[in-house]
Amino acid sequence: MEVRDPGLQPERTTLAWRRTLISLVVVDLFIWRSWLTSEPSTANLMTGLPGLDYQGICALMAAAATVVLASVVWVRSRQLHAGNEAASAQLILVSTLAVVGLAATAMAAIALGG
Repeated sequence: MEVRDPGLQPERTTLAWRRTLISLVVVDLFIWRSWLTSEPSTANLMTGLPGLDYQGICALMAAAATVVLASVVWVRSRQLHAGNEAASAQLILVSTLAVVGLAATAMAAIALGG
């Protein structure tokens, strides 16, 4: 049986995901800046801290999605170094859900932050 040589495609894909992760961190920082500079809710007027309103939920979801994607990129990088060329279905599902979650979070922060 002939062994398939994937060439450099798996490494290029991993590098592309790393660049994507960097751009997602930038989006994450914009969401956090928007939340931290928002007016405090009435429940938190004494502390002066922003509350867990829609912007706080967006900021937490963005941070969670970014952490998940960073973990996925790290796991996939380890798999490639170990010689495993095929990504597992669970890894693809988790990364897809994290990207969709972060996209929904960014759109909600834009729409609700007005």
